[in-house]
Amino acid sequence: MASSVIDQHIFFTTPYSCLWARAHNNEKGRVERAIRFVRENFFAARKFVDLDDLNAQAALWCAGPAADRPCREEPAITVREAFAREQPSLLALPENPYPCELQLAVQVNKTPYVRFDLNDYTIPHTHVRRTLTVRANPRQVRILDGADLLATHERSYDRGAQIEIAAHIDGLVERKREARHHRGLDHLSRAAPASQALMLRAAERGGNLGNITSHLLRLLDRYGAAELQAAIEETLASGAAPHPNPVRLALERRRAARQAPPPVAVPLPEHVRKKDTLVTPHRLDIYDQITGDSDEHA
Repeated sequence: MASSVIDQHIFFTTPYSCLWARAHNNEKGRVERAIRFVRENFFAARKFVDLDDLNAQAALWCAGPAADRPCREEPAITVREAFAREQPSLLALPENPYPCELQLAVQVNKTPYVRFDLNDYTIPHTHVRRTLTVRANPRQVRILDGADLLATHERSYDRGAQIEIAAHIDGLVERKREARHHRGLDHLSRAAPASQALMLRAAERGGNLGNITSHLLRLLDRYGAAELQAAIEETLASGAAPHPNPVRLALERRRAARQAPPPVAVPLPEHVRKKDTLVTPHRLDIYDQITGDSDEHA
């Protein structure tokens, strides 16, 4: 914002011949002297609170001392008078302002954040792992996917800050919760296939599937897959409510009948608990295709 005021001053207070020289690169030094004049007479030792304050000071300086200085080509008149003389010959500005935003392409990784100017700005989690466009001005940072606007943030001039929109974070949390629920259901159905029928009955009655899944997974860790499968089958056959409590009671009855000691939960590290996780293998012909392509290029 501040630079825009100063740029207007340099453009409109420079004589027409100098502008022509700037366009044709013949007298580059004369234009650069105008920039040096701004640096030495406006910016030097100036204090300001923020960009708005600097802009206000720049506007006053351009309309006052800078416009009242002698014109370099005609020292007998001021820059203000020279501009008034040349203004009728200047073209009017277009009705649609030229977009002066900074625009750049950014690569988004697996986290829903876009890094711009040493800070991270959130985006919807549905747009990770792709290239997006950042358009920034001194006040706002807009993030787009093609022509679609994904997010508008207030620009931060900190370092390492995370500028977040609550809806983006809430959407990510909900997505992770759903993913955990589906992973739990998949693990449960592999260990105890009868759980699928139990979950179906629970869904028909409007039960909380997430809560039921978490309880059954704890019972699985404590009693084992075979006992859980048998207890769920017993619960389904008895017509009891599709809930973890009847399953837990069935497990306890079976344990008491075997005269086995109560199961004790043993907290184990995650890598130990998941060492027996079933992994779906990929098709091997995919690797053959990769090898074939590399052989052709070779």
